[in-house]
Amino acid sequence: MLNPITSNNKYLINYAMVWSIIIGAHFAVMHFYYQLPIGISVADSLLFNVFFAFLGISLWYLVRYNKPDQNFIIIFSSHVVSSLLVIGFWLISGYLILKYAIDDVHYLSFLDSSFPWRIISGIFYYSVFILVYYVVVYYQDIQNKVKQEEKLKTLIKEVELNALKNQINPHFLFNSLNSVSSLTITSPEKAQEMIIKLAEYLRYSLSNEQQQITTLKTELDNIKLYLEIEKIRFGDRLDFQFNCDEKSLQAKIPAMILQPLFENAIKHGVYESTETINIILDCKIDNDSLKLSLQNDFDKEAKQTKGEGIGLKNTRERLFLIYKNNNLLAIDKSENTYCVSIKIPQNDNV
Repeated sequence: MLNPITSNNKYLINYAMVWSIIIGAHFAVMHFYYQLPIGISVADSLLFNVFFAFLGISLWYLVRYNKPDQNFIIIFSSHVVSSLLVIGFWLISGYLILKYAIDDVHYLSFLDSSFPWRIISGIFYYSVFILVYYVVVYYQDIQNKVKQEEKLKTLIKEVELNALKNQINPHFLFNSLNSVSSLTITSPEKAQEMIIKLAEYLRYSLSNEQQQITTLKTELDNIKLYLEIEKIRFGDRLDFQFNCDEKSLQAKIPAMILQPLFENAIKHGVYESTETINIILDCKIDNDSLKLSLQNDFDKEAKQTKGEGIGLKNTRERLFLIYKNNNLLAIDKSENTYCVSIKIPQNDNV
């Protein structure tokens, strides 16, 4: 991981400003309090503080490889040893350089007597660097964990969505193949037409299987293929109509979200009726949401199943996983009409 000071220009500038203040304060104490010449005060403050500023940057790598989750005794011992080495190197190097560079008896006496408070300041600098770096490491680790958790949640969400979506094709394929099997005996021409339509449908589905979000127009192209296959099976018993304007057709919608609704309409409408069953889809954009209403009539004399079917539960779960809202699907059943309404938010990032 990169050093947080040198890898960010803003932090580097702030770091330089802090050390400039420290250098200024150091100079002021030496010149105004200890009455040392300006040149000597500048040299002392620059050498010791600039030197530690560079050493402080290198302490990052010591902290980065001694994380807080390691054994405390090991961490403490390593910092005791490293502080002795760093502070000792800093003091001895600075002392030797200034001792041989400056020929001033008064200053050299001051230099010898200043060792205790220089050691204290070195320990203080070292401690501040270590504490700040550990805070940075802790923060970065938390951010990484948050990103990993978000990534894991996204992966889990995709797996759940794919699992729900992949329940659709096998169910439909099973019913279609049974119908083809029957039609090969009663109507070979219809069986051939159905196989061609089924191939087109499967090719379309496979080419778009990785998509979670598509447009309503693309979804309806897929639904039309599905309904044309079913119409071969049921003939005049099935009629369908789409009432969608151009604006609605460009709306975003979860891929394969409508097919279970149409399967449900056919299963509980066309299957149980000897008369023509009309399936009507109405679409409109209203308050940043795409509202879809799928209505079909049914034979009220036929036996009706209670509760939601697997397809409707599947759809409700997918809508919740994507939009985190459990109120996007509604069912309204009258004497001879069954209506499923869903609302697809258009201003959410999914």
